[in-house]
Amino acid sequence: MASESLPTRQRRPSMGAPIVDIQGSVGPAGISRPKHKRTFTGFGAGEIKSVEASIPEPQREAWLKHQVSGFKDKDGFESEVVRHVETTLARSMFNCDESAAYSACSLAFRDRLILEWNRTQQRQTFVDSKRLYYLSLEFLMGRALDNAMLNIGQKDTAKAGLADLGFRIEDVIEQEHDAALGNGGLGRLAACFLDSLASLNYPAWGYGLRYRYGIFKQEIIDGYQVEVPDYWLDFNPWEFPRHDVTVDIQFFGHVRKSTDENGRTVAHWEGGEIVKAVAYDVPIPGYATPSTNNLRLWSSTAASGEFDFQKFNNGDYESSVADQQRAETISAVLYPNDNLERGKELRLKQQYFWVAASLYDIVRRFKKSKRPWKEFPEQVAIQLNDTHPTLAVVELQRILLDLEGLEWDEAWNIVTNTFGYTNHTVLPEALEKWSVPLIQHLLPRHLQIIYDINLYFLQSVERRFPEERDLLGRVSIIEESQPKMVRMAHLAIVGSHKVNGVAELHSDLIKTTIFKDFVTIFGPDKFTNVTNGITPRRWLHQANPRLSELISSKTGGKDFLTDLNELNKIELYVKDKAFRKEWADIKLANKERLAKHIKASAGVTVDPTALFDVQVKRIHEYKRQQLNIFGVIHRYLTLKAMSPEERKKQQPRVSIFGGKAAPGYWMAKQIIHLINSVGKVVNNDEDIGDLLKVVFLEDYNVSKAEIIIPASDISEHISTAGTEASGTSNMKFVLNGGLIIGTCDGANIEITREIGENNIFLFGNLAEDVEDLRHAHTYGTHEIDPDLNRVFQEIEKGTFGSTQDFAALISAVRDHGDYYLVSDDFHSYIETQALVDDAYRNQEEWITKCITSVARMGFFSSDRCINEYAEGIWNIEPLRVEKEEGA
Repeated sequence: MASESLPTRQRRPSMGAPIVDIQGSVGPAGISRPKHKRTFTGFGAGEIKSVEASIPEPQREAWLKHQVSGFKDKDGFESEVVRHVETTLARSMFNCDESAAYSACSLAFRDRLILEWNRTQQRQTFVDSKRLYYLSLEFLMGRALDNAMLNIGQKDTAKAGLADLGFRIEDVIEQEHDAALGNGGLGRLAACFLDSLASLNYPAWGYGLRYRYGIFKQEIIDGYQVEVPDYWLDFNPWEFPRHDVTVDIQFFGHVRKSTDENGRTVAHWEGGEIVKAVAYDVPIPGYATPSTNNLRLWSSTAASGEFDFQKFNNGDYESSVADQQRAETISAVLYPNDNLERGKELRLKQQYFWVAASLYDIVRRFKKSKRPWKEFPEQVAIQLNDTHPTLAVVELQRILLDLEGLEWDEAWNIVTNTFGYTNHTVLPEALEKWSVPLIQHLLPRHLQIIYDINLYFLQSVERRFPEERDLLGRVSIIEESQPKMVRMAHLAIVGSHKVNGVAELHSDLIKTTIFKDFVTIFGPDKFTNVTNGITPRRWLHQANPRLSELISSKTGGKDFLTDLNELNKIELYVKDKAFRKEWADIKLANKERLAKHIKASAGVTVDPTALFDVQVKRIHEYKRQQLNIFGVIHRYLTLKAMSPEERKKQQPRVSIFGGKAAPGYWMAKQIIHLINSVGKVVNNDEDIGDLLKVVFLEDYNVSKAEIIIPASDISEHISTAGTEASGTSNMKFVLNGGLIIGTCDGANIEITREIGENNIFLFGNLAEDVEDLRHAHTYGTHEIDPDLNRVFQEIEKGTFGSTQDFAALISAVRDHGDYYLVSDDFHSYIETQALVDDAYRNQEEWITKCITSVARMGFFSSDRCINEYAEGIWNIEPLRVEKEEGA
């Protein structure tokens, strides 16, 4: 029966099924499983013109005659909504609920967006100018429907149309899940940048990953953070699957070297595992412009198909889908927990999968232009948003060397002129490093190229600085540790033509601390600053519509949404009684809205006339939520020690916290637990009543930020000086008429310069003193602030629950060097909070401060940011958009 070598045979239909004792495989050798075919989309600038010319006139007329156009008025909108309810969703007026109304409304707006999206891509292809590709592991987009309505300028149309159909627009918008594509400021900055790039008509694409479950949905159970999957993709009308745009991504395997006919050594990466990347496109509408750019997200799937029929038929049911499950984990979750080695491998897999697919796409698009390779940097700018996409530097070098056959120097010149790198941290421990054995195992060819890049770089450094042997070790891409590590930030600097920080202090610090040696090598011109900004379309117009309307009534229209410097006109009305009253009424209405949300989500009743004190951001020791909650405990103890008469004179306050802790970050989770434990005690203390409330809002995201930020009176941006690169939530709070208590850190410094130091509450040590204080803590004496000690004693008494739960938080300050200077800044923090109370009591003066601050926030627009990047780093030009195209 058995044969040494079976010929390839055709499958035959089964005519019967005799019962026999089968051993071994059921699949005959020589029958291969079908492989997917890779297809491409789009044409180059030259091709599209010739293709258009080749279409016969009658066909062209037929297409143009029936060309789709989006709705233009209320009737058109209602018609589109009803059509989608009845045909796309298969419902009717009798069973169309708010969820179905959201789906149909979104699809109506999506149809309009996709028409502009197509025209924008065609326009960019025709012009064939240099294009920006923005690589970010996070894009924290928020809800898309409200943003699309406002940017297209049809929100009033939708409001009236939905009302006719029996729905409130607010209830319909509420149905949308936030796109779970990010976590913190890094991802929200990327989203603001995409909005500005489209609004300013720049040719640009974003590239990211399509996370199936987001980072996680945060639930608070018994005061603890619990992570559950975020099922945000159940219905997502804002993405377009591109099943014809797929890329094979290779992992593992080995490298074989051969010599070609010219005597050149060629590397061949062979074997290993293939995973397929599938593209999903998300249209990004610009404000008051037809430009609609693209965000391309990659989803991972098994290259061999999702189901192994042979294994299934053999009874190996779990194994039959194992390839698919293993592949899908790559794009399942943002920042998988890397406390385990398998988690580290998954993170690195994730990063390579994303950059390899993106670069394949970028290179494919360039090659269609038939230009020589030396023109690649004249057509393509790639921005690395932090170190996550740094493998793109190595991947492009690999493509040029191994696949396109360029010489090393020519390829490396192209690479370094293509990339720019944005640094987002001054914390050395936050700079990414990957172990050499892990990269060797996962990406063997890339490790060879990294070593070659490092060799040539160190040789050039050694030639210029022959006496400075220590310098070589400090700037080497390879860290000589056990095991050896690849320093991704060093690789990003060496592989980019520009490196930028995101606030003036931050950019100065990276040049004088973590990257000081690179400034010596490359000179100061390689390093620049672009202070972060935010889009006023979402963070004022969408989040705070009444304030936006009030401002537009005094600035002569909505021009301030595209030129934020127009805000300075409202300073003329700072003494106008009617303007001030409306300003105060808007703030109170926003606080009442937040109070309702707090009651509904946290079950705590708060007084909207109290001072709302807000700290919402990623939970991290350097952001110092622990300083805030220790301050809250101090306030509680002070109030408890007072007589009832004294308490009546105190300023009521609601302390509001929000933010997620990374799943593996135990200390950050303990901070959340302490906040909730304190809230449980304080909120139920009848002696205190409404004088103090403590609230933690679970699952903080963009949509919740749009409710919280407009309601803030004072917001806390209290990171240890010199640790926060910029921060952007500080800008959002001030733009919405709230004041800041903060340290001299990140963009707080530039905000102070713009709005005036009388309108911000600064405290704490300066960045230049931080290292001396840390040194003194470790090698000298370290006295804990007495007020802070009293707080610690109260926690240790068990007032807020088990003393063991919070011992590590206290020990970090008392016994382990107080790295984040909580004790050093505590007295200054408490004194400054007292100044906040005093200032808030004088409401007339407080409103003056708020109006003045908003009027002076023009500098902090992401439009200004993007123009600086375009001019100083990317060298790209906005496309001219004809007015009639927006009709």
